[in-house]
Amino acid sequence: MRRRPARVLSLLTALGAVGALTAAAGPGTAPATGSAEPPPKSPVAVGNGGAVSSVDPDASAAGIEVLRRGGNAVDAAVATAAALGVTEPYSAGVGGGGYFVYYDAGSGRVHTLDGRERAPLSAGEDLFLEDGEPIPFADAVTSGLSVGTPGTPATWEEALDAWGSTSLRTALRPAERLARDGFTVDETFRDQTAANEDRFRDFPASAELFLPGGELPEVGSTLRNPDLARTYQRLGREGADAMYEGELARDVVRTVRTPPVAPDAEREVRAGDLRMADLRDYGVRDQKPTRIGYRGLDVYGMAPSSSGGTTVGEALNILERYEGGDGARADAGAGGSAGERERLHRYIEASRIAFADRGRWVGDPEHADVPTRGLLSQRYADSRGCLIQDDKALTSPLAPGDPRHPEDCGDGGKAAPLTYEGESTTHLTTADKWGNVVSYTLTIEQTGGSGITVPDRGFLLNNELTDFSFAPADPDVPDPNLPGPGKRPRSSMSPTIALENGEPAFALGSPGGSTIITTVLQTVLNHVDRGMPLHEAIAAPRASQRNTEQTELEPGLWDSPVRAELEALGHSFKANPEIGAATGVQRLDDGRWLAAAEKTRRGGGSARVLDPSDS
Repeated sequence: MRRRPARVLSLLTALGAVGALTAAAGPGTAPATGSAEPPPKSPVAVGNGGAVSSVDPDASAAGIEVLRRGGNAVDAAVATAAALGVTEPYSAGVGGGGYFVYYDAGSGRVHTLDGRERAPLSAGEDLFLEDGEPIPFADAVTSGLSVGTPGTPATWEEALDAWGSTSLRTALRPAERLARDGFTVDETFRDQTAANEDRFRDFPASAELFLPGGELPEVGSTLRNPDLARTYQRLGREGADAMYEGELARDVVRTVRTPPVAPDAEREVRAGDLRMADLRDYGVRDQKPTRIGYRGLDVYGMAPSSSGGTTVGEALNILERYEGGDGARADAGAGGSAGERERLHRYIEASRIAFADRGRWVGDPEHADVPTRGLLSQRYADSRGCLIQDDKALTSPLAPGDPRHPEDCGDGGKAAPLTYEGESTTHLTTADKWGNVVSYTLTIEQTGGSGITVPDRGFLLNNELTDFSFAPADPDVPDPNLPGPGKRPRSSMSPTIALENGEPAFALGSPGGSTIITTVLQTVLNHVDRGMPLHEAIAAPRASQRNTEQTELEPGLWDSPVRAELEALGHSFKANPEIGAATGVQRLDDGRWLAAAEKTRRGGGSARVLDPSDS
């Protein structure tokens, strides 16, 4: 029998809450997409036949529809992602990119696709410099300069061709219908639109789509996107090549090179240098995942250009040295707990150390020497973990170590600053009746991306290139994340799959910019070390330390007595109302799936299973 965190087994008998939540989600077979009334939300569902979890009920329903028709986890992931491009257009869409992690039940192997956006082939290290100085960040965001070559359509097609059971055309049909018929605007969508209102008004295509009649969309109204429906039709008919060659590609290039700004706009919108050659040259990378062992689990993640797999992995390796890591040992229940103060202290310090190394070493491995193996070695983690003292906090910025030449408690020079990453990202997780699992994080970067909608195409363009360092923090310290021709900017996206004895134990991921890494790390620790069922591990209050002076705390920890205890050790905190918005799936010992999503963050998520059960 596969080992599970102790509290997971109690889930099978504590059916009051789970049964009620599952019932609230409604039957998994109920049709949902294409209607003005969205399906109900639930943060947890348990059952058979496969599972889908995302931030949005229409998107999760699209994935369930594909599973109901006999599709597998990959088919469902693409369908869910495409639907998120309709209902979460400020977070994801065909104008962006992402990272796709897949467990193949037939072979027992984990595969990954790097669908990250790329800089134009003409880009140099001075991409965001004028007169030798970095341009204002906000100016870079809302510009053609920030737009990287989109990777999402190519990722969908690559995944379906390699592991799917259906065509891109079939996988896109639920989202095409949803875009044509419309979805119901909720408070989160209206708030995000309001935050972008000034930007959208400067771009006629964005204003026409997201400010119908010149006004913010009302909560409860139906928003339709017939242009995106036609774009999905074209992609289904012509394949992903439609984004990289031909009429649609020319529209993307034209929009980047000559941003369509309103005549009365006062905003200076810089043009980008994206060309047809950049789109034609784009390719998804099929690469090996990162892999580390933790408490008997094999934890797989995304290798660079994402920093998610290396940073989560290094932190887990550091915490492996402790009995029970950040708390009680997974197979020891609640006994042996080091206490909440020690647990949070060690988690914060491990994250601080891993982020120090991330900033110095991680970038696009095709353009920089990234010591991935060294960063993930237990020897290196032990050499860095010796910095942690149980009676005193470290201070940031902490200098990195050198994974090429590990020295106990050594450092490798000056600390690199934390670069800003937009939080407008989304994550979905799917599983099927055959045991295949997908963990997929996708994004357009900032909330609303660049703010620029491709006219008549129905989607926003990304601003992913602002994830690059605009200039070296120190001319004497190499920066692996400076812009370059065809280079992928460093990302924090951390889609993760954990196996036990070669079989899926759980999978998860989150949006949230650089807080993605800490959200995934803390959720893994909650689940594995504290024995929380996955939905409880996701709901628990979060802390995020990213080698910055202060650690961010959600209200559940900010208002807790443990804050004062940690401050007595030297920790400094600031409040953050909401960190991340995770989704995941967990395989229970009886073979059923538990789908898990947020209970309240981002308005709550949508966990669905194909065939719900109560026992």
